[in-house]
Amino acid sequence: MIIAMKAGAAPEEIGDVIRKIEEAGMRALNLPGGDRTVIGVASSIPADVREPLTELMLSLPGVDHVAQVSRTYKLASREFHAADTIVDVRGVLVGGREIVTMAGPCAVESREQLLAAAKAVKSAGGKVLRGGAFKPRSSPYSFQGLGADGLKLLKEVGAEVGLPTITEVLDQHEVELVMEHADILQIGARNMQNFPLLIAVGQTMHPIVLKRGPSATIDEWLLSAEYILNQGNPNVILCERGVHPLDRAYTRNTLDLSAVPIIKEVSHLPIIIDPSHATGSWRYVAAMSRAAVAAGADGLLIEVHPDPKNALCDGPQSLRPETFSALMDDLRRIAHSLSRG
Repeated sequence: MIIAMKAGAAPEEIGDVIRKIEEAGMRALNLPGGDRTVIGVASSIPADVREPLTELMLSLPGVDHVAQVSRTYKLASREFHAADTIVDVRGVLVGGREIVTMAGPCAVESREQLLAAAKAVKSAGGKVLRGGAFKPRSSPYSFQGLGADGLKLLKEVGAEVGLPTITEVLDQHEVELVMEHADILQIGARNMQNFPLLIAVGQTMHPIVLKRGPSATIDEWLLSAEYILNQGNPNVILCERGVHPLDRAYTRNTLDLSAVPIIKEVSHLPIIIDPSHATGSWRYVAAMSRAAVAAGADGLLIEVHPDPKNALCDGPQSLRPETFSALMDDLRRIAHSLSRG
């Protein structure tokens, strides 16, 4: 439910609306955007309460009209929150005019490897350094990451080159540890519906990148974002990384670029694209990155490795530094044509 106040409504009238909502056992939010105060009910409203609560709101001084939110997700909905959300990551604004590229190796392997990748990302115009410390793998025999040591290296190298960092968190009990070392917490596709983890990161104010699960609908994805938002953390960035493929002979997943304009229509949250995990092959990463920017994505999450052939994780989908630099030149031209930085 959304309560729109009349233009020039008095502070005491606004306060009265908020008080009545809270007295009904619900949470009221003062929503940004527009030229008048809008108050949202950030709770599920029982069917037998909806009509009397609507009538009560309409009877209060200063209320202009009441609208119902049709989406199953509320806080993530553009109906509820008309203005675009911009997530501030140490001065890097995701969801604003600039298209933000986050790049680096899939996994932190050594200080030398990470530093070489970080320098390449920074010199090409990347804004955030990615690097996995904990790596969930399909096989228990595959490289699982350096763990806490990888987190320390990511923090040190990010500080040395002057880039904010992003890494994945796998478990709700590791949230504080990862927060100490990384500026963005990534929720991987396998964990999109790990609700204890979503609640745990929602209780922080840390920026969160929430990847779409390989079989998830857009509504399911946004309901997962709702778990984070409902805990009070507004700093959610959605990441499309491909859904189950129709043809594994060519790509790892099928990149759903239609998700970009759909998310822009139904949600206020920023959306970025991971073309590396979507395609699984470095040959297609550049084309999908260009298409993502043209489609209106707010950023990209790209794997860059100084020596992909010897990478311990996802080498076939990683770009060499020189290939990444050429791609960034292309992306700047496309962004300029769209009046985006």
